[in-house]
Amino acid sequence: MMSSQASSAGGGETKVRQKLVETGDVDVMVAIRSNFFYTRTVPCELWFLNRNKPEAHRDKVLMIDARNIYRKVTRKIYDFSPEQQQNLLAIVWLYRGQTGMYLDLVSGYCRRTLDEGTGCFNTEGENGETTQPLPDFAGALDVLNDTLHPFLDTLADDGVHTEVQKELAEAQIVFHANVKAFQQAISEQEAVWKEQKTTNGDLKQAVDQIAPLAESSRDLIKQTDLLYKFASRLIETCENECSAKASDAWVARDVTRARKAADDARQHAVEQLRQVRYFWRQAHWLTERFPEAELCDVEGLVKLVDCAEIETNDWSLTPGRYVGVAPEEVDEDFDFEEALRGIHVELEDLNAEAAKLAATIKKNFEELGI
Repeated sequence: MMSSQASSAGGGETKVRQKLVETGDVDVMVAIRSNFFYTRTVPCELWFLNRNKPEAHRDKVLMIDARNIYRKVTRKIYDFSPEQQQNLLAIVWLYRGQTGMYLDLVSGYCRRTLDEGTGCFNTEGENGETTQPLPDFAGALDVLNDTLHPFLDTLADDGVHTEVQKELAEAQIVFHANVKAFQQAISEQEAVWKEQKTTNGDLKQAVDQIAPLAESSRDLIKQTDLLYKFASRLIETCENECSAKASDAWVARDVTRARKAADDARQHAVEQLRQVRYFWRQAHWLTERFPEAELCDVEGLVKLVDCAEIETNDWSLTPGRYVGVAPEEVDEDFDFEEALRGIHVELEDLNAEAAKLAATIKKNFEELGI
């Protein structure tokens, strides 16, 4: 591992890189974005040297630009998820002709997608307990409704709560229908998978066939969040506009408990649904970029570069100089509210740091008698 400067600096370092490249031992270069280390923020390159490099690759270097591949750990630290590491490794497998390992990875992602889909209805927790994320959320929402109804039954049919209550009821009907369709689709894909072949063409077709499951899981996430919002809005309407807290039919403690249980169930269901689309996207990421299960140049990601091209670029070993710029991708899973919550948390951290720094500065001034 070296800083980015080592792979592109001029002067004597150019000569060093030239000698290294001319030996034929430079095998793979991987560029990594900044903030991947706890003590340093600078970007870097991973250098892989191989004295036993196949003769066919002796005068070539595999350049991988992984700066756009990362997982955000904190606002200051990034890393690779296990799947991102596997996907980068899959590129090297194709480079080395290990096609079977690449296909096994794609197949594994497809299998995991179906497993996570099944897990939406039956999954085992860390302590061995069995949970049913989607049915559990639906049940928790029913309990919340039952808790609210004694008070709602005391209100007029044309009260201010009516519209929100109607929206909630209609959304529940749609949700239940879509959950049932989702479960049916999973069962159908499970049956197809039993006959699944693992050739590249068959796996590409499988990724396309499973795609609707990924889309359905994303839609169910939105519906799950929407249902909870409607339920919360109904509670707030009752308390703020219908004087619920002054009524004996409104047991605030039970409402709070049922609302929290529904939110916990929502979070569990949403997290499980996200896994369905996440693993499908890993399979799709690979098959979209390497449709023939063979190494190929991918703009902004990878290129197999010969020594002549490296020489014309002053023996630079910076992958970004060769692979080009990756096309801008639209993040279809971007969650504005979650991003806003993240910004709020980050702002709180910054405010806390600012207050701590201000207190330290004040103390230092006092010690100096200023």
